[in-house]
Amino acid sequence: MKYGFLCCGPSGVGKSSNIHKMLENANLNKDDFLLIDPDKLEGTHIEQSSKALELVYDSIKNNKSFVYIATCGGTKIIMDILLKLKKKKFRSIVAITYTSLPIALKRISQRSEQLVPEEVVEEPTTSAAQPTTALPKGVVVVTMPRLSDTMTDGTVATWLKKVGDKVTEGDILAEIETDKATMEFESFNAGTLLFIGIPEGGTAPCDSLLAIIGPAGTDIAGIAENFKASGSVAPVEAVKEAVSEPTSTSEQAPASSSNERVFVSPLARKIAEEKGINLSQVNGSGENGRIIKSDVENFVPGTSAAVTQPSVAVPTEAAPVAPRPVVPVGEKMTEEIKNSQMRKIIAKRLSESLFTAPHYNLVIEVSMDEAMKSRAIINSVPDTKVSFNDMVIKASAFALKKHPKINSQWREDSILINYHVNIGVAVAVEDGLVVPVLPFTDAMSLSQIGENVRDLAGRAKGKKLLPSEMEGSTFTISNLGMFGITEFNSIINQPNSAILSVGAIVEKPVVKNGQIVVGNTMMLSLACDHRTIDGATGAQFLQTLKQYIENPVTMLA
Repeated sequence: MKYGFLCCGPSGVGKSSNIHKMLENANLNKDDFLLIDPDKLEGTHIEQSSKALELVYDSIKNNKSFVYIATCGGTKIIMDILLKLKKKKFRSIVAITYTSLPIALKRISQRSEQLVPEEVVEEPTTSAAQPTTALPKGVVVVTMPRLSDTMTDGTVATWLKKVGDKVTEGDILAEIETDKATMEFESFNAGTLLFIGIPEGGTAPCDSLLAIIGPAGTDIAGIAENFKASGSVAPVEAVKEAVSEPTSTSEQAPASSSNERVFVSPLARKIAEEKGINLSQVNGSGENGRIIKSDVENFVPGTSAAVTQPSVAVPTEAAPVAPRPVVPVGEKMTEEIKNSQMRKIIAKRLSESLFTAPHYNLVIEVSMDEAMKSRAIINSVPDTKVSFNDMVIKASAFALKKHPKINSQWREDSILINYHVNIGVAVAVEDGLVVPVLPFTDAMSLSQIGENVRDLAGRAKGKKLLPSEMEGSTFTISNLGMFGITEFNSIINQPNSAILSVGAIVEKPVVKNGQIVVGNTMMLSLACDHRTIDGATGAQFLQTLKQYIENPVTMLA
């Protein structure tokens, strides 16, 4: 009997430890299994995940037992693996590993500390020129967290605690805006909030002083100044002390903690108690289904099912439009709007893309008559809703499999061709544009694509997307057809080599079989990076894409 062990969960939850327990409980020798751990592979985070999945599929193909530590594997990836295991008659075992966020963060912090050179840690903390102040007992310096792989700066959107407030482990300190989303930041220290280093609306680099927590009444004079001036070792060592508190209790927390503690944020629990809301009726939109503040605030009794459909609920909760100022005739008036962190990052990346990648655009006109007929038939099935954009995404995934050079990335010394298809879908939000990703899009059905796009778009508009859900795209699609735009050109979403711009469907006279008839057409524009994609290659891709869209039945073959 061949085995496929899948141990799933985010970083810092103890997946590697569980692997050994799994094998021991099953009375199996771990040496008989190929251990596939993305963290042990070379390359970037995305490359590690891709290589790990290749090893998984190779093991299944070659009938070899394996253990897969699915650090960032989504539900659909896991289901795809399980289906393949079933077809090959593997015995599959899945372990979902989780723990409380504070414990996970402590473990991650401890791992990162191991990467600090010993000589840096032992650097003298005092000098004649720049004296530093040792932290009083029980005082902890909290720094701006790095909430995504690409995050360099963070903006404090809202402080949920003020100076003097009591803080318990797990309390939400603040909402922090990253380059991709606004996320709740929990405290994994207890005490009193003694100092706030970054005010609401303020932006600072990662690892900057965010706050100071400690016993009430503690004199913290000079701590903030010394930390800012020299990045002194004293605060760092104090944080280490806090992180390396006796772990006997914390390591047992997952077993002794209730499900509520794991899946409900403390702030959400507090608000629910104040409003008399039964948390069992609330659907969580946080990681692993965790209930967060906005879920409780937006909860309406008797409509819990609607909460699971962010694509419907979120857009209807649009903020009221601010009244326009009255401008007297003949007078000048301007308004200055502060750039959000997301807007700054968008501007930076789009500028880098436009000025580093030599763009060119290819345009093709596609007949939509058959697609319209097919969509009507598909949507006649109960509980099925497919859009034209979903059909374009599906057709693009198929075309990318036939033309993998379009699915590539430019590197200084090579071109990386991706044989897996992860399509990013551009979604307009209040602060700009985000690109959630559909992993392994080619393996999804039309209805699955539709459900996932609606879910991701809804959560994007509600700032509920996780950073991991916006990483790893190999190709991007932008659709402005719903706004009546017939044709446009987009800037490539690097590190992708191409982006497809989709226009509106237009009814107009067309020539068919030598006769002028009424037809429906749509314009597609493909922006390509000339460093990786030649004109002929891009043209061939568009021809294949056109064939799929004009004959949707071919996507079922």
